Amino acid sequence: MDYKAVIHSFIDAIVTDPSKVEIELKEEERDITIYIYADNDNVSRLIGKHGVIANALRETINIAGKEDNKFVHLHFEDIANKGKVDTTSPTTNEVK
Repeated sequence: MDYKAVIHSFIDAIVTDPSKVEIELKEEERDITIYIYADNDNVSRLIGKHGVIANALRETINIAGKEDNKFVHLHFEDIANKGKVDTTSPTTNEVK
């Protein structure tokens, strides 16, 4: 399954400029971590009030992941922090 295309199909309607959104995929045996990088305004849009939109995106992409027997994790990051985030573990978002 093309997880980047699935994510783009959902978020392109939410962000102000889809061409400024970058998506990176890190795949391990049973886990897929998707990093979504955008400017601060668009990250706020993707997370939504109280994380409602982010949680909906996570639930939806996890349903798609079940088809491949994978756990899918979404992380939203400001594009200014790209390359500064520790991506060695799918569960950490610590800035170096």
